[in-house]
Amino acid sequence: MPSDKKIRVAIVGLGFGAEFIPIYESYPGAELAAICRRNEKELNACGDRWGITGRHGLFDNTLGAIFKLESEFDYQTGEEDTPGVLFNRDAWVGFQSESLGKLTFGRQNAIARDFTGIYGDPYTGARVTLEEGGYTNVNNFKQLIFYAASATGTRYDRGLVWKKEWGPLVTGLGYQFGGIPGDFSNGSTQTVALGYNGPGDSFHLAGFYNQFKVNDLEHKAWSFGGNVQLGPIVRLNAGYYKYNSEQGNNVGNRKDHAWTVSSKFTPSGPWDFELGYQVIHADNAGVNGAGNVLTPYADASGVHATATGDKKTGYGSIFYHFDRRVEVYLVADSMKLTDGYHVAVTNGHDSQVEAGVGMRIRF
Repeated sequence: MPSDKKIRVAIVGLGFGAEFIPIYESYPGAELAAICRRNEKELNACGDRWGITGRHGLFDNTLGAIFKLESEFDYQTGEEDTPGVLFNRDAWVGFQSESLGKLTFGRQNAIARDFTGIYGDPYTGARVTLEEGGYTNVNNFKQLIFYAASATGTRYDRGLVWKKEWGPLVTGLGYQFGGIPGDFSNGSTQTVALGYNGPGDSFHLAGFYNQFKVNDLEHKAWSFGGNVQLGPIVRLNAGYYKYNSEQGNNVGNRKDHAWTVSSKFTPSGPWDFELGYQVIHADNAGVNGAGNVLTPYADASGVHATATGDKKTGYGSIFYHFDRRVEVYLVADSMKLTDGYHVAVTNGHDSQVEAGVGMRIRF
């Protein structure tokens, strides 16, 4: 029997389910009341996380009130990844619409990592989108992400992020409030980012400019890169990063650069394969008391010594997908340090090889 009453629809699980959003939004007999997803764009070969995302329609569903809470834990012990912090990955609210774009407030990704994720390694999606993304975790090639960071690491605390699609162009602005009473610039971050999705998704480009202040020392970085799809099977990625920062005790400025190339092979069937290589060159980089090079966003006000050298890492992986939700994998990487570049994980040695196997379930 005909009725003027609309059916209220909630969509949970937005992998393939995302395709139904515009259908329900445009269908006159339905009201899209809420959506919920667990947005897992990046491979996290050794980490586990859970989270809640949602959307509530406002003004006849032309504007969405959105939120995300996400936490990371150690599956071997059940411990929090960051002790004492329940939602260490994301804790934000915001608004989103076609005309406004996406505006979010709270703890969230540094916007630079979202845009550069399309070329930082082969485990993210190829397109530049409005969603959070980033790099893999807990491995010897994770460190590239630190050049796309903020005053508080690879995420903003007290962050304000705006992203919008303009056809094939995607723009982004990020600001992190410093949180220091009477000194708003210290601990703050300012970022501008730009992406382009090529015709037919044949190629994608992205880049950013970033500056932030840690303990009254300026840090500046920029990057540019992209990916190209070579037929239905092969995707190639490449990018370049430049980073300069002030350091304490008159040791001079740090001037790093880095580059990466990687590829993803997706033949028909349940298998896919990834290969990558990156070089990080640290120039006059501050070291800690043990002689290890500081990460790019770290507080360098107490530096008394510096080092110059390279960190070179090759890596690869094999995935077997049982279906869209369950997969197993084999991963490995090999790292080589040269000259004065030292890191704590090698225990005084100049090389390290890692290997692992695992299983991932999406829900």
